[in-house]
Amino acid sequence: MTELHASAGTGPGDAHCAVFTDRADAAAVARSFAHPGTRTLRHASGRPWLVGRWHDDDVVTARAGTASLAVIGCCPIGADELRRRAARLRDLAELDALARSLPGSFHLVAALDGQVRAQGTASGLRLVFHAQIDGVRVAATRADLLAAALGHEPDAAELAVRLLWPAPYPLFETSLWSAVTAVPPQDAVIVAADGRTARHSRWWAPPEPVRPLAAAAPVIREALEEAVGARTRQGGTVSCDLSGGLDSTTVCFLADRSPARVVAGTWPGRDPADTDLHWAERAVEHLPDVEHVVWEADASPLVYEDLLGIDDLLDEPTIGVMDRSRVLHHLPGLAARGSRLHLTGIGGDHVAWCSEAYYHRLARTRPLFALRRLRGFRALWQWPLGGTVRALADSRPYGQWLADAAARLRHPSPSSVATGLGWGMAPRVFDWVTPDAERMARRALLTAAATAAPLHPDRGLHSDLEQIRSCARVIRQWDGMAARAGLPMASPFLDDRVIEACLAVRPGERVTPWRYKPVLTTAMRGVVPDVCLRRADKATASMDASNGLREHRADLLALWEDSRLAELGLVDGAVLRHLARRPASRGLSDAILYSTIAAEVWLRGLTRSRVPAD
Repeated sequence: MTELHASAGTGPGDAHCAVFTDRADAAAVARSFAHPGTRTLRHASGRPWLVGRWHDDDVVTARAGTASLAVIGCCPIGADELRRRAARLRDLAELDALARSLPGSFHLVAALDGQVRAQGTASGLRLVFHAQIDGVRVAATRADLLAAALGHEPDAAELAVRLLWPAPYPLFETSLWSAVTAVPPQDAVIVAADGRTARHSRWWAPPEPVRPLAAAAPVIREALEEAVGARTRQGGTVSCDLSGGLDSTTVCFLADRSPARVVAGTWPGRDPADTDLHWAERAVEHLPDVEHVVWEADASPLVYEDLLGIDDLLDEPTIGVMDRSRVLHHLPGLAARGSRLHLTGIGGDHVAWCSEAYYHRLARTRPLFALRRLRGFRALWQWPLGGTVRALADSRPYGQWLADAAARLRHPSPSSVATGLGWGMAPRVFDWVTPDAERMARRALLTAAATAAPLHPDRGLHSDLEQIRSCARVIRQWDGMAARAGLPMASPFLDDRVIEACLAVRPGERVTPWRYKPVLTTAMRGVVPDVCLRRADKATASMDASNGLREHRADLLALWEDSRLAELGLVDGAVLRHLARRPASRGLSDAILYSTIAAEVWLRGLTRSRVPAD
């Protein structure tokens, strides 16, 4: 069923593929996806079904009659169980329930009676795209696979949208190529037996946030145990971040309960006020079997390091390039200690906490309760009374909010209370963005405003889902970088089952000014020692960012000397070079350059990838 090219050598964690229907014309198109290093899974007819790169550990496949299934990624299902599922499959819609039942993080691909179906994760950590190539509809797990087969360049208007800070939903979820369609994370794409017709079918919806925390805590604990267990059940050695924060500490203690040997790594911050090492050492006192590695604080790369040297093949710009060196720096040391997989606590901030925007609705449904909480949030976040009242009174629907944002792209950044209680942070463009780019971004916002519905009618749940999906897109790229660096990475908090369990908690118990991450402290009681659950803050690494701006200003200057974005007329290189020479300029510490740097680095990577190897 599987063919391996002689030069294939993809390591675990970096699987990607294209999906084809069982037709002669599709088989002809599939040949253009077969390169040195690619593998092929075939339909019963012998025609290509999946063509791509993957490691044996990343794929489970099964066939029964006219049905074929493939699970690509991390999932504890075995081939025998998958074969039983395939034997019972009578309709592709039945896969909705299968996808919603399995732990882990994976793509699910199926073929049945000539049709094919492909889907990723509801988190957006695993995505699916499709395009018509020589009259054939092809799905893929990366947008650039399809764009390369088409021979298309990125769309300038899509690049202009990515210069927004931030790009709001749904604009950050589109493909950078107009001929390549992105499948929303909650949908699957189904290609009909004719090989040309494609439709999206919704397979996932968020739970309503109505469950009391006391009832939800065991479900959350079980989901996290399964998520970590899916990565550790094979034993061997795994490594974990151990910042001393609640998220990474939770993952560490759960991994310690598994068959795997655990190596925990702590990076103390440069800031003297950083308490990560103190809290990590308190955790290690209760982890006698864990090897604890403390890295040298000053040896860790700064933000903005090595931007000119990034050669990862990415299918979209990502602000993750700013921290790429920091993310990858410690991986060789952990691999040298035997780690086969590195677990992070990333995503805990997004699922174990939640948006204060839920209180916009609660102020209407439980006004006295909401008023007490809002007083606390005002004190915590220093929200002014007038701004809080205005934010609560703002009842604009999402489309109107997008349209209003389009008219205010050059306005000062919105207040934190307007962001916190609203639909999210309204996008802005800055001085270096050209009028042409601004017009393209405004047009995209207005187009979206005419039809876009929020991810949920409650602006709190909408904000949570948007933040989870935005975070997952960054981690998606980091995971690929880590796998190519030799040590795959995994973030159990971003598994769909964990997200569902956390989102189901009543928002008044999930976010409160009086307790820090009550969802996690309640769910992990008895697993994580109480002394570790008492931490009520986290390090921000702001010193690493400000120092990085200063120390790497020469690289930033070089980035704009021959800017690809400037060549396209999207940015003013002179303004960016002026800022690079003045890293203390007002506003730069607020990350407003991130989206522009991400787009520039991505364009340079595309150019570099087209240079033939010697």
